[in-house]
Amino acid sequence: MLRQVTTQSKKFSVTLKAAALSNPVPVDKGEKEFQIYRWNPDDGGQPRMETYKVDMNKCGPMVLDALIMIKNEIDPTLTFRRSCREGICGSCAMNIDGVNNLACLSYCTDVGKTTKIWPLPHMYVVKDLVPDMNNFYAQYKSIEPWLKKRDETPRTTENYQSEADRAKLDGLYECILCACCSTSCPSYWWNGDKYLGPAIIQQAYRWLIDSRDDYTAERLEKMNDAYSVFKCHTIMNCTKSCPKHLNPAWAIAEVKIIDIFPDAHIIFLDQKDVD
Repeated sequence: MLRQVTTQSKKFSVTLKAAALSNPVPVDKGEKEFQIYRWNPDDGGQPRMETYKVDMNKCGPMVLDALIMIKNEIDPTLTFRRSCREGICGSCAMNIDGVNNLACLSYCTDVGKTTKIWPLPHMYVVKDLVPDMNNFYAQYKSIEPWLKKRDETPRTTENYQSEADRAKLDGLYECILCACCSTSCPSYWWNGDKYLGPAIIQQAYRWLIDSRDDYTAERLEKMNDAYSVFKCHTIMNCTKSCPKHLNPAWAIAEVKIIDIFPDAHIIFLDQKDVD
């Protein structure tokens, strides 16, 4: 005869205070002060820093949230660029508390601290926080950032690439061209008309090492002068300021190596054809 074993378990319950559930106490986030660079070319006045106070109880946690609230509810004349709010488009790049960053990725600091916001440094200003990006995009266009093939015959298949060659582009293609890195570079400040700057050189390197591209030598020759690449002094500001956590300084060093050492250049070209 089998014995029936009965196991009794104690009931366990947690009782929460009814008041805590029904009437949670709201946390007062307080009022935060923002000092923002203002300049309107149509007014003919001098640039100034204007102070705004934002109720953080009604505002999101990011600097971009505060800027939008200021524009919508306090001062509609405030001008800045924005688009995706997800750190993808690069539109809202600006200098926040002395550091280049994307406003949509920059958290508002403690309400006891004043946040100071300027446009990207050492660029012509269109208005308020909007820098003139014409030179930056002209430099980007100059490196011909597209795949170039010697055989221009229309293809019926894709340009295939091995997984290993595709992996070489990681850490390069993610650049969103926000210019945070280039505008943090002193060499770009003083020689922006001739030095390509970290963002553009990193993009140039992305096409230099693309195994599907046939114009590596020509791309290198266009940058083989005293300014385009070699004005970089490797102070690493670009890498520190990149909001996407890329490493432009490394890409610049790679381009220098390929440009300086002919043997490395030959080996590099041969390696592109191995696969």
